[in-house]
Amino acid sequence: MTMPTKEQQTELEAAAFRRLVSHLRNRADVQNIDLMNLAGFCRNCLSNWYLEAAKQQGLDLTKDESREIVYGMPYDDWKAKHQREASTEQQQAFQKNRPQE
Repeated sequence: MTMPTKEQQTELEAAAFRRLVSHLRNRADVQNIDLMNLAGFCRNCLSNWYLEAAKQQGLDLTKDESREIVYGMPYDDWKAKHQREASTEQQQAFQKNRPQE
C-alpha cells in the first residue's frame, strides 16, 4: 500500500469534505436532529468545525459565513425551506444522546 504524502492527504480530506457537504445539501430531508441522534453531529457542528479551522488559520470568517458554506445558502433560508419542528421523540432522544461537553 502506498501512503499519501501530506499534501495528497490534505487534498483527499478536502475532497471527502466537499463530498460530505454536497451529500448533506442534497439530503435536506434529513433533519439535523436526526443526524445528531444517529451520528452525534449535524450540519451546524460541521459548520462550527469549519469556523474553528478558519480561525486557527487566522481567517476572519463569521458563524453565518461558515454555515452558508455548509448549507449552500443562508442558514435562515435553509431553516425556512427545509427544517421541520422536532417531534417529542426526537427531542427526548437528543436529550439522552447529546454530546457531553
